[in-house]
Amino acid sequence: MAVGKEEVEEIVKARTDKREYRRIVLPNSLEVLLISDPDTDKANGLSDTHFSVGAFSDPDGLEGLAHFLEHMLFYASEKYPLEDSYSKYITEHGGRTNAYTSSEHTNYHFDINADAFEEALDRFAQFFINPLMSADATMREIKAVDSENQKNLLSDGWRMNQLQKHLSAAEHPYHKFSTGNWDTLEVRPKAKGLDTRSELIKFYEEYYSANVMHLVIYGKENLDKIQGLVEDKFKEIRNNDRNCPRFAGEPCTSEHLQILVRAVPIKEGHALRVAWPITPEIHHYKEGPCRYLSHLIGHEGEGSLYYILKTLGWATGLSAGEGESTFDFSFFRVDIDLTDAGHEHMQDIVGLLFKYISLLQQSGICKWIFDELSAVCETKFHYQDKSQPISYVVSISPNMQKYPPKDWLVRSSLPSNFSTDIIQMVLNKLSPNNVRIFWESKKFEGQTNMVEPWYGTAYSIEKITGSMIQEWIVSSPNENLHLPAPNVFIPTDLSLKNDHEKAKYPVLLRKSPYSTLWHKPDTMFFTPKAYVKIVFTCPHASDSPEAEVLTNIFTQLLMDYLNEFAYYAQVAGLNYGISHTDSGFQVILAGYNHKLRILLETVVEKIASFEVKADRFAVIKEMVTKEYQNYKFRQPYEQAMDYCSLILQDHTWPWMEELDVLPHLEVEDLAKFVPMMLSRAFLECYTAGNLERNEAESMIQHIEDVLFKGSNPICQPLFPSQHLTNRVVKLEKGKSYFYPVEGLNPSDENSALIHYIQVHRDDFMLNVKLHLFGLIAKQPAFHQLRSVEQLGYITALLQRHETNSNDLSLNFMPHFIIQSTVKDPAHIDLRAEEFLKAFESKLYEMTNEEFKSNVNALIDMKLEKHKNLREEAAFYWREISDGTLKFDRIESEIAALRQLTQQELIDFFNEHIKVGAPHKRTLSVRVYGNSHSSEYKIDKSSRAQASSVKIDDIFSFRRSQPLYGSFKGNHVKL
Repeated sequence: MAVGKEEVEEIVKARTDKREYRRIVLPNSLEVLLISDPDTDKANGLSDTHFSVGAFSDPDGLEGLAHFLEHMLFYASEKYPLEDSYSKYITEHGGRTNAYTSSEHTNYHFDINADAFEEALDRFAQFFINPLMSADATMREIKAVDSENQKNLLSDGWRMNQLQKHLSAAEHPYHKFSTGNWDTLEVRPKAKGLDTRSELIKFYEEYYSANVMHLVIYGKENLDKIQGLVEDKFKEIRNNDRNCPRFAGEPCTSEHLQILVRAVPIKEGHALRVAWPITPEIHHYKEGPCRYLSHLIGHEGEGSLYYILKTLGWATGLSAGEGESTFDFSFFRVDIDLTDAGHEHMQDIVGLLFKYISLLQQSGICKWIFDELSAVCETKFHYQDKSQPISYVVSISPNMQKYPPKDWLVRSSLPSNFSTDIIQMVLNKLSPNNVRIFWESKKFEGQTNMVEPWYGTAYSIEKITGSMIQEWIVSSPNENLHLPAPNVFIPTDLSLKNDHEKAKYPVLLRKSPYSTLWHKPDTMFFTPKAYVKIVFTCPHASDSPEAEVLTNIFTQLLMDYLNEFAYYAQVAGLNYGISHTDSGFQVILAGYNHKLRILLETVVEKIASFEVKADRFAVIKEMVTKEYQNYKFRQPYEQAMDYCSLILQDHTWPWMEELDVLPHLEVEDLAKFVPMMLSRAFLECYTAGNLERNEAESMIQHIEDVLFKGSNPICQPLFPSQHLTNRVVKLEKGKSYFYPVEGLNPSDENSALIHYIQVHRDDFMLNVKLHLFGLIAKQPAFHQLRSVEQLGYITALLQRHETNSNDLSLNFMPHFIIQSTVKDPAHIDLRAEEFLKAFESKLYEMTNEEFKSNVNALIDMKLEKHKNLREEAAFYWREISDGTLKFDRIESEIAALRQLTQQELIDFFNEHIKVGAPHKRTLSVRVYGNSHSSEYKIDKSSRAQASSVKIDDIFSFRRSQPLYGSFKGNHVKL
């Protein structure tokens, strides 16, 4: 029996939340939150060992041990000794499993189809009762940790974070390197006579105790049933009566404050990161001092710090708020992305930052600002979108150690106690006397004298004083900094429309020569929110690399012009975005519907009256140029995916050509281009949520009136010949194409492979055969190629619906993604094929019962409901965008699955997937990192085998190949 049930105040939940919650404590002192959601399609278990152990508890000389344990724990247990059988069970029943290690806790979680929940929970619990950590697995997983670290070595995020940790007191755990690598987990321990596996087991036994673990369980059953399961499965976890480790003291002594650090990043660009040690907000979460201060210092409206820096042409982004924090220490951070001009005015920018802080001191703590912020937070909490259950439990579990049970769901999201003293206390900490300034730029190359040991970041330190900063404040520009205005975008009408429309699928409301409008009434979510998407198809927007770049600059300038106005809408929960697409650009608005039309009309007016402002053009051009220049620093597997798209997708331009044209583009080019781009346009529109039909039609009619009507219209309708379609290269049957290429960053040791198998266009029966193959093969592929062969940390067998990619070339196609430093891409390609050869026997040996179990698991996955408006919109928009319009796809594919036989799946594998199959079509993109440069030369110069075709020139190849037809343009009836 549980020790306690509902012993505390009721857990506060959102007004719209229909789920039930219960807190219990097991006899072994394991604290549990139970969540019952009869509407869920997934059951979820999550165990979180908060404050039990995280990277701060790593023993000296064994950096990364807590992270390594997180890798090792889920291999096997005494009750389930078969290696990776847990992952296999979860995957085969439609679930996912993952874990992460942070400073003070480690988190393990999974989700699974509801009917497999009980056994999954038992398998999960056994890792905390009697895990098996074999010697063989130990060595392999050290290599996996090292591979994970290798992929981070050239990431500026990891590098700068470690530099900030490095410049702290050596005796404080904040100073530590937390990931671990081959050196810290194998070489150094061995040199000291330590056995890493023995240390791992000792670490587990010392820290993993029921009384410092917290468990969240999310299920479909009622609370009593879930509680019975938890009591049965988790009662045997040992309680060693551990105390949660606390790490008292500040990580930064006076030596580490009042410092200016110049650091050299990997990527192009300049940044300023300013930080102050503060009292952690967790001690005053109802007063929300950091939330109040971040709202003001991070504001982007007129008069804000960012607005002034942007107007001066010095910054392209600014964020402010509490950074890394524990119970014992925290930092308030202000991060500013600088332009080249801003880099030359670092002292002025720091001066303006302190001027704004001084303004906050002089203005006093304003109750109206706190009340407005509190109202926004309350609306956001009570009308929050439902998320994926696995994401929900992962977000809740860290709260169980930090907050009283009644606030486990609320956290610090509802500031309600106005306290000038507490806000003032934190504001007083933001002074020149305890500031840390990190200044990043490649311009510092050759000007530094120190190197951070774990990532090799070059840096130098200069001590600065309060009087120096005072000089910067005095000499900085005298700009009109002021507090934000009251927010007119805060919704006051949160009522639901009495729309009796119960359409199950999107309806084509209107069709004109200028646009189509699809509308999906809200029949599922019942929140005062809407989603509006308008895609502008403009043939001139993508007919050359220049056009592509100019369209990109145009959309970014639009966002730039709208920012100080639309930022208020974003604060109030109404988000928007304007971005370029393959055939033009798109506008998306999502959030509370009450004032959505005001924002939409403002966006459309900006498009209609667009003019190029020379000063803003220069800033955006510089920013876009750096984005292109930084393409070469992306992960090799991302580069491989880009090459894959370039080879297979018609009408795509390489980023190198777009970068080549950028320096020559001037204000006049964009001024001439935009009217021409807009001169021919067609709008595909989708509206959904708390909008009535007539509101949706009125919105689109207004857009047509502004853009297409009047005496001198901006846009004309497209000619029939101008409707664009994206088409994909149809590879030849029986051929294996490969494209060897060197990685773009000569410093990157990692190589990558995309092994892509082209199967078919959209067809329900072929789709489900492919999905079923993916479900059955996914975990064995990961186990063999990642766990056993240790080819690389990034190893996956994916299909398009798992990549969140809009890339048509990956439509319904399985592809291996593997990134490695240990083996070259040609070798990995062979290993992928060897896996498929071995997998063939698995298909033949599968029992009828196993086959049916896999089919049922896939059906359950397909039946999973959309959790919110955005998810639903993404699903239906894909049908509209692709031109397939199969809104009943789920039902049709389930019907096909129910008819599928095991022999038909085997026949499908033999025809399309099996190595050497006569109809098989593959493309391997092999990106060679620096560690495999000699292998690249061999692959590049080698002659292709009989059925292999080497691609030497992407565009010659693409021009010579047939294309799949497009689904777009089929006649659609109202």
